[in-house]
Amino acid sequence: MSTSNYSFKNRCVSILCCKFCKQVLSSRGMKAVLLADTEIDLYSTDIPPTTAVDFIGTCYFTEICQCKLKDIACLTCGNIVGYHVIVPCKPCLLSCNNGHFWMFHSQAVFGINRLDSTGEWSVDQEECNNMV
Repeated sequence: MSTSNYSFKNRCVSILCCKFCKQVLSSRGMKAVLLADTEIDLYSTDIPPTTAVDFIGTCYFTEICQCKLKDIACLTCGNIVGYHVIVPCKPCLLSCNNGHFWMFHSQAVFGINRLDSTGEWSVDQEECNNMV
């Protein structure tokens, strides 16, 4: 994994919530851009969101690279919210990346800045329920 050309430490960390049911999916999401297609905006995390999502369907590959992917769905509402890179391909591993292999579609989740101006947690499940 290569991270030498880009600094990830100053990136905003967000709480990710399902747009369909507003369930919190991850407390450690970051805005991301698909390496294989920089026109696609995503959110990503490096921590498996095991209590909020589960795998659905079969593994697949894209035409752009040979990463092995599997869709993930929200455990609360069942909607597909993203995918997990099960096995990254060599070109993607060698590209500048942040080590996040859990990807969330921006049309399926919304992100809320995790910290307020004092550095304290700013959002909880109840607040997610009142948004969007």
